[in-house]
Amino acid sequence: MKQITLLDGGLGQEINSRADHQQSHPLWSVKVMHDQPELVIDVHKDFIRAGAKVLGLNNYTATITRMTRHQMGDMFDATHKLAIELMTTAIDQSGIDRKDINIAGCLPPLAASYVASEAHGYQRSFDEYCQLIEIQEAGVELFLVETISNIEEAEAAIDALAEFDQPAYIGLTLADEMTDAIDDEPMPRLRSGERLDEAVQMLSDKQVTAAMINCSFPEIVSLAMPVLARSGLVFGGYANGFTSIDGLVPGGTVDTLHARCDLSPSQYADYVFDWIDAGATIIGGCCEISPEHIGYLHDRMIADDITPVKLV
Repeated sequence: MKQITLLDGGLGQEINSRADHQQSHPLWSVKVMHDQPELVIDVHKDFIRAGAKVLGLNNYTATITRMTRHQMGDMFDATHKLAIELMTTAIDQSGIDRKDINIAGCLPPLAASYVASEAHGYQRSFDEYCQLIEIQEAGVELFLVETISNIEEAEAAIDALAEFDQPAYIGLTLADEMTDAIDDEPMPRLRSGERLDEAVQMLSDKQVTAAMINCSFPEIVSLAMPVLARSGLVFGGYANGFTSIDGLVPGGTVDTLHARCDLSPSQYADYVFDWIDAGATIIGGCCEISPEHIGYLHDRMIADDITPVKLV
């Protein structure tokens, strides 16, 4: 029986969409977590019940840079400890056997999602990633580097993980529009404008544990699969369900973003199974991919004689 790792879905967006507020905070679901911690537990449990085998902490925006920018820098330690505590509570309440799942720490873009020009230089990024690893390490089994839009920030995260003898599972985010082709094959670009094949070469040189495309249109993830497949690396994808990310600016809120109407659980699963056919062995969902999407994906995997598994 074939085995495929099944991640959870768009945790932060799901939490934020269920929150009791009229306007989102720039720190997104991290602020919700402090105001309504029980909601975070409920969302984790919904993804567990859906069949996800790798569960991410709710700490995507809890970087020193972002929390300081929004006057919550003194809550850095407490925020990460709370994220771990709520995940542990959700697992306990779900009744699932702890050995059947992984808890994943998060290494996100440090200053802003999607906007490569906001990224710090290598050394500052490396130092801040080391802080993130150190504060989460005792409560997780692995780290997902997610939504990275440029090669330099990716290198800093990978090197920081190596400093702690941690494997590197890295997710790159790609531009929404195709800009060129290599040998008549579409060549996606990172949101920085750097070519995906150049980024993947760096990942190969660094001997990362796995390379993924995340928080990008599923159509773009599909175009990226052949590039990842040629690398020889373990690879995968987990897409978002946004209509566009153009409205989101550094320091802004997700209230400017909107979900697609043409990405039902079955439609999303069609994309994912194309990735599996291309050789992907790590799949899941990002923003706007709900527990319902993951549950449908889980059930379709079972029906196709695929066993959803954890990473480590």
